[in-house]
Amino acid sequence: MKPIIFCDFDGTITDSDNIIALMKAYGPQGWDRLKEQVLQKEISISEGVGKMFSLLESGLKQDIIDFVVREAKIRPGFKEFVDFTKEQQIPFYVVSGGIDFFVEPMLKKYVSMESVYCNHGNFNGEFIQIEWPHSCDEHCENGCGCCKPSIMRKLADDSNFQIVIGDSITDLEAAKKADLVLARDFLIEKCKEEGIPYQPFTTFYDCINILKKELGVMV
Repeated sequence: MKPIIFCDFDGTITDSDNIIALMKAYGPQGWDRLKEQVLQKEISISEGVGKMFSLLESGLKQDIIDFVVREAKIRPGFKEFVDFTKEQQIPFYVVSGGIDFFVEPMLKKYVSMESVYCNHGNFNGEFIQIEWPHSCDEHCENGCGCCKPSIMRKLADDSNFQIVIGDSITDLEAAKKADLVLARDFLIEKCKEEGIPYQPFTTFYDCINILKKELGVMV
């Protein structure tokens, strides 16, 4: 089987969740209730994220971009991991519930934007509106926003060994479809609850070592 990798961005490639960090910095009172509703699956991810960003004025766009670029840190080993996937000719895709206006500035020096799937920020109105160019296909009714299982169905088939790397509730449905799950933080809790096998990681150096072992890559 041919390996293919689907990797989350916020809290996975970066060391923290950028949407949560943005809301803590700029969000008005009440945004955290929306976060809890998403985590508890009381509302869909697209509804929660859409409502959170609709609390922020469009005029904050550059401030938000500057904040993420300044505050977010890329997880150790990510560049080396991307190099590893290229050396081994393993297709690597970033599938993110984040928004393009802060995802792209963080990733453009590491990967081609053609391999990045995320949501779109619309700043034409008074408040930020989120658009969903990669919404759920006919097989998913979860209101994912950026639907990771739908993207996996589009890019992979039964000939692929599908690897999912993630950290949160937004990665759970993708993890259910994966042949190998590399997990951290909240995704570990959800994998335990759902009985999904996973391997924990802290850095992307860990991910390289796991894949070398699992895929039989010789050093």
